[in-house]
Amino acid sequence: MDKTEFIWLDGKLVKWEDAKVHVLSHALNYGTGVFEGIRVYETPKGPAVFRLKAHTKRLMDGCKVMGFDVVIDGKKFGYDEAFQAIKDTVKANKNVDYVKPCIFLAGEEVGLNPVGVKTSFAITGVHMGAYLGKGAEKGAKLIVSPWQRPDNLCAPAGAKVNGVYVTSTLAKRDAIEKGANEAVMLNSEGHVAECTGENIFIYRHGKILTPKTSNSILEGITRDSIIQVARDMGYTVEETDITRTELYTADEVWMTGTAAEISPVTVIDNREIGDGKPGKVAMAIKERFMDIVTGKVPEYADWIDYVN
Repeated sequence: MDKTEFIWLDGKLVKWEDAKVHVLSHALNYGTGVFEGIRVYETPKGPAVFRLKAHTKRLMDGCKVMGFDVVIDGKKFGYDEAFQAIKDTVKANKNVDYVKPCIFLAGEEVGLNPVGVKTSFAITGVHMGAYLGKGAEKGAKLIVSPWQRPDNLCAPAGAKVNGVYVTSTLAKRDAIEKGANEAVMLNSEGHVAECTGENIFIYRHGKILTPKTSNSILEGITRDSIIQVARDMGYTVEETDITRTELYTADEVWMTGTAAEISPVTVIDNREIGDGKPGKVAMAIKERFMDIVTGKVPEYADWIDYVN
């Protein structure tokens, strides 16, 4: 990750090194924040943010789930203000390919009670590059994590809440220490849920399958995009329960996410997936997706928000 010059913080662009919060901030101590990750692509018309409308709506929906009233210095921030602030942050910096807005409780509090704690809003742009590192385009290696994806009875699994991702960091650490790129997390019923920061798809018996939203997954925006794109390309896509056995015996497996984009998987728990190479279906969809995000496919023009 490469740093940029400015971070948008509570309505102002400040130098990277000046964007600070107190060590007693509620979010730091208790995970009370919501965030998004959004990709920025170079297009013939300049930088463009992919599906900014959908990401901004999910950010504000997360605030609703958490009960946040986003008022900063007397000004209320809603969808329109957040949408524009994200574009302003990208515009103010150079070489941004990933932007992360985060709304969190910043009040200096000791105790779990979030009621009345002031809210802060930060937007950071960086150059991330390949999220899974060099070589991942040849196929990622996964493990099935012993850590369970939090279900809807213990956390708002469908929202991007900071504290919910503690489990994902534990699963990610386990995967890296075992020599893998990523971890697959199962839900409380033993069905495949998602990876630590990506949704997952398989191609099996001529169909594309992905876990349904009731499997305690995040309703990923890239996931939604790939479902639409794949169907437009003529593939059958089903949202359903997926077992560990189906994962191992799939012809193809791939991950989707804002940071990961579309990442083929070639090994899970030391078992080769298909022929052990990135699959033809995944790569065809990836090629189409990359054309879309870089503004080359007019049919999907409403998914692109230009910065300039």
